Amino acid sequence: MKPDEIKYCPGTLAEGHTTYSPSCLRNMFNGKKVSHILPYEYPQHSEEVAELFLENRKRISISGIQEKLSCILEKNTLRLTKEGEQGTYIFKPIPRDLKKVDQVPANEHLTMQIAKQVYGLHTAENALIFFKDGSPAYITKRFDVKKDGGKWGKEDLATLAGKTKDNAGANFKYEYSYEEIGRLIQKFVPAWKVEIEKYFSLVVFNFLFSNGDAHLKNFSLLESSQGDYFLSPAYDLINTRLHVDDADFALNKGLFADSFKSDEYKKSRHPSKADFIEFAKRMGVIETRIKKLLNPFLKQQPLVETLVNRSFLSPTNKRGYLLMYNTRRNLLNS
Repeated sequence: MKPDEIKYCPGTLAEGHTTYSPSCLRNMFNGKKVSHILPYEYPQHSEEVAELFLENRKRISISGIQEKLSCILEKNTLRLTKEGEQGTYIFKPIPRDLKKVDQVPANEHLTMQIAKQVYGLHTAENALIFFKDGSPAYITKRFDVKKDGGKWGKEDLATLAGKTKDNAGANFKYEYSYEEIGRLIQKFVPAWKVEIEKYFSLVVFNFLFSNGDAHLKNFSLLESSQGDYFLSPAYDLINTRLHVDDADFALNKGLFADSFKSDEYKKSRHPSKADFIEFAKRMGVIETRIKKLLNPFLKQQPLVETLVNRSFLSPTNKRGYLLMYNTRRNLLNS
């Protein structure tokens, strides 16, 4: 999409905006009037920009398949960080080696917006941004950087589980179950009864929106101003089935530490409401709260369709995205 064809805010997807809406500017860019167009040519079209991106990539310490770059806001302009600077944004251009790669930024942005706007999940602030030729990129505001430039403590669940490439092999971040992550939250989070509900909702959301890459490094604990830890805002939420034919769950053991499956799961080979209820019970979610937490995911949510239709996905992928949502919702209700 050409940047001059925009009809919805590339941050909130609110109607009637040809650039970022005031609420997006406030939450994403501290109220500064930032353009939705980057001051860069697309790297593949410019040797000079490609070199800049290559240099920046060496400095960022965040792992993952997708290329991640570090950005900073200088006055009203976003630019790549230079050596010694602390970035405040993570920037992800179109990746390589996936089907429909040009749809990845719009997919992640849409999934993150649905999580926040429809289901009230606490997510990292995010938006789409465009190169000069209209190629999209996904941008997210770092939640581990303090206003004074210092860092909040942040531990991903792979670290807390003691899993590394050395002791658990190349697939270390997948060698676990979601139930075991719940136990780690109980162990390391003082207010775990509150945080375990947020974690439960996030796991249900990932199933409902076909995020088959919710591995150990995609969950983190974040330091609070009091010095204790809580579940960090959600990040890296994306419908992976638009790009790869993956399983229901990223973690190889699935939901449970043992091989529990409901009768419905055994029949359909997909989890149902009964599995998620059992999952919640095992993690210590108060029984009277389970139904209340599950209900929003079981109901048809009209705002999902609205946001999908306003998203920057292509028409074909909008249809595919909605079809997957409805299929998973039917499975949950079975």
